[in-house]
Amino acid sequence: MPKLSATAPFVHEGAEVTHSTFGAYCEVGKGARVLNSEFLDYAYCDQYADIANTTLGKFANIAAFTRIGPTDHPYKNASLHHFLYRSSYYWEDAEDDPAFFEHRAARRTVIGHDTWIGHGAIIKPEVTIGHGAIVASGAVVTKDVPPYMIVAGVPSQEMRPRYPDGIAERMQELAWWDWSHETLREALPDFRTLEAEAFLEKYA
Repeated sequence: MPKLSATAPFVHEGAEVTHSTFGAYCEVGKGARVLNSEFLDYAYCDQYADIANTTLGKFANIAAFTRIGPTDHPYKNASLHHFLYRSSYYWEDAEDDPAFFEHRAARRTVIGHDTWIGHGAIIKPEVTIGHGAIVASGAVVTKDVPPYMIVAGVPSQEMRPRYPDGIAERMQELAWWDWSHETLREALPDFRTLEAEAFLEKYA
């Protein structure tokens, strides 16, 4: 198991990281690709995740083979092919289209704190996943997901809230994800054993 660091992400073999930033205790899985993205403290992605133009909240859990912020092709033009914007691949006298790449990078996806994105899920550009939400394995998310909601399917639909009424709001007010590393360690036994309502009764 890797020993995570407060100063630099643990980047596994074969991962590609480009124009991205990381908070404390972050991890990038084997073969993953991360582009123009930001991992806040404790966020991680598992092997072969593909993440572009995205902000991952604190304690975001990204499973293997996920695709977050997948790029789109220019479907309204005469051709879909990337020769339109990666033109230098094909002609020595043609430049790439910087405006296309700037527009693509501006279409940010936001994943909230303490979220779980399941194996093989796809989250489209400009979608926000609320704090504490769960995206089921294989889901395709095309619209925003409320905090602490569980979604599944293609396209994804709301299945049920993660917690009973009132718990999600209280958890967001507690915002334990902003606690110090030392405070988290002290509370570790309660994170392991207490369900959400009991945890709130002790710490809220």
